[in-house]
Amino acid sequence: MLVNTKARIGVFSIALGAYLPQFPSLVPEFEAQYADFKKRLPDSVELVDGGIVTTKEMAMAAGDKFRSADVDLVILQLLTYATSYNMLPAVRDLDVPVVLVNLQKKLAPDYPNTDTATWLGELYACGAVGEMVADLERAGKRHAVITGVVEGGDPAVDAEIADWCRAAQVRRRFRDLNLAQIGRPYPGMMDLYIDETNLYRRMFLYTKQFDWEKMWAIADDITDEDAIRAKAQDILDTFDIEGGGSIEEVWEMAKYVVAFEQWVKDEQLGFVASHYDGVAQGVAGKLDSMLIPAFSMLIKQGTACAVEGDIKVSMAMSILKTISGMGQLSEMYSIDFPADICIIGHSGSGDACISAKKPTMKIVPVFHGKTGGGYLTQFYPHLGPVTYLGITQDRDGNFKFVVAEGVNEEGPIFTFGDTNMRTRFTCGAREFCNRWSEAGPTHHMAAASGRWIDTILKVAKIFNVPVDIVTR
Repeated sequence: MLVNTKARIGVFSIALGAYLPQFPSLVPEFEAQYADFKKRLPDSVELVDGGIVTTKEMAMAAGDKFRSADVDLVILQLLTYATSYNMLPAVRDLDVPVVLVNLQKKLAPDYPNTDTATWLGELYACGAVGEMVADLERAGKRHAVITGVVEGGDPAVDAEIADWCRAAQVRRRFRDLNLAQIGRPYPGMMDLYIDETNLYRRMFLYTKQFDWEKMWAIADDITDEDAIRAKAQDILDTFDIEGGGSIEEVWEMAKYVVAFEQWVKDEQLGFVASHYDGVAQGVAGKLDSMLIPAFSMLIKQGTACAVEGDIKVSMAMSILKTISGMGQLSEMYSIDFPADICIIGHSGSGDACISAKKPTMKIVPVFHGKTGGGYLTQFYPHLGPVTYLGITQDRDGNFKFVVAEGVNEEGPIFTFGDTNMRTRFTCGAREFCNRWSEAGPTHHMAAASGRWIDTILKVAKIFNVPVDIVTR
């Protein structure tokens, strides 16, 4: 399930003002081309229209519009040649990438029948792109170029535009929603520790702190039996429960899920990082025992819930959930050396959307390395391409993405209740472990079916963070 977050995209086009009085036919031509171009943007974005810009003053007006809307990305259509003063004032005060879309209207010239107006209006595969990039570089702006054609359609252009819009959704999600930290990270996992003020400054993500005492009471006021019953059925539809399950048996769990869903709405949450290290007795023990499937139900709906208090992996999960529709918490489990396969997975809450078959829920007496026992959930990720994303920091607090693509293959997996997958990497299992570890990620990463590095690179450019590509 793709999360429903509308990115704000600043869109404008530029042309040289000197051409318009010389060739009046260009005005309706460019208006039609710009109107058609805006239709290429997907419905998943909110368009902030800067119009057709032919003067510095018009560029400044477009920039005012983009800045006041807090756009996540700017897409610029180059209609014909234009000087860079048509562009730079519109983006000077923004800290987002500018995607230059260089579309020629016609596939090829009808050489003997092409006059100057036709060349400028329909056949100018814009020589100004280099000029724009040169000045964006000098202004310290991030940029990308897409070149293509209108006549006959150009799926590659549409795919690139859609991919940039998808990446921009991540920025909007980070800016609009909050992160809930319940408790604190797993004691001693110093790779997970984080400065929440630095997180807000660099990644726009605000952290709200919650104590477990508040969470134990979260379901006390949930009395709508119809809502609880519907949620209990949703849980049974999502999971196969070991030994069978009924609405009555998952009633308390459903009650907490209803409460958590309301909490997510009230606190405007898109991310949850939690760890409980207390004495799992009474109401604390009841909630602790069912937290894994309860948070799995939230993940299914788009709220990234990470165990062990790992804020950074909740961010990675949310990025993959936003761009691919799934975001599964993972870590290195084992290496099958004869098969040259990495076994990757994790205990705890996960994403039903990554599962090729109905996930299972089972009761265990002990959560390994953690307090208490209760329900574990096991998901069965799709075979085929898979992408892993880790988020880490350097010694100065700067964030970095670590990514890899591999292929999930058929074969034996562990059956003790944890999600795991058999991933083959082009560099081999041993070398993958070396390279991934040398990149310095936390010991957690997020996983999604499919190949998503190209989209992640766009997300990274929007956030202005570096990317280590381990293998693809």
